Amino acid sequence: MTSKNEALLSFVQWVSLTDFSLPFEHEARFNRRLRSTGGRFFPQDLHLDFNEKMYDAFSEDVFRQIVQHELVHYHLYRAGQGYRHGDPAFKNLLAQVGGLRFAPALPDVARISYQCVSCGKIYQRRRQLNLKKYRCGVCRGALQYLKERSD
Repeated sequence: MTSKNEALLSFVQWVSLTDFSLPFEHEARFNRRLRSTGGRFFPQDLHLDFNEKMYDAFSEDVFRQIVQHELVHYHLYRAGQGYRHGDPAFKNLLAQVGGLRFAPALPDVARISYQCVSCGKIYQRRRQLNLKKYRCGVCRGALQYLKERSD
């Protein structure tokens, strides 16, 4: 287990004891394959996966709310109550601890802008386009490179 995963595990255990007054007794780790979700709970073996990009992009308070969300799944499942998003027990416990219902959107790293020469429509893309191959979807006009934005 890497030191970053060990730090995550100790943080999850601390949040569990502080906010739920219950111990977290399983594994918590980062999963680089997660893209838009903050974390995942696995009922098969009761481990938690977290999005490392969320950890890097947001403050500790926001990440704590993501951890609280996953711990609500964990503790309700262990108690034999409704642990799914639509269950009233899940909604109530999540509101009590103040966890996030939905993961916040990650900020875009870079956007490339293109504009149609004919109609002026602007296209935002993450990847560079081959301007000889692609045309405007509205009027079929040629596209031109505008700028690249990085946040």
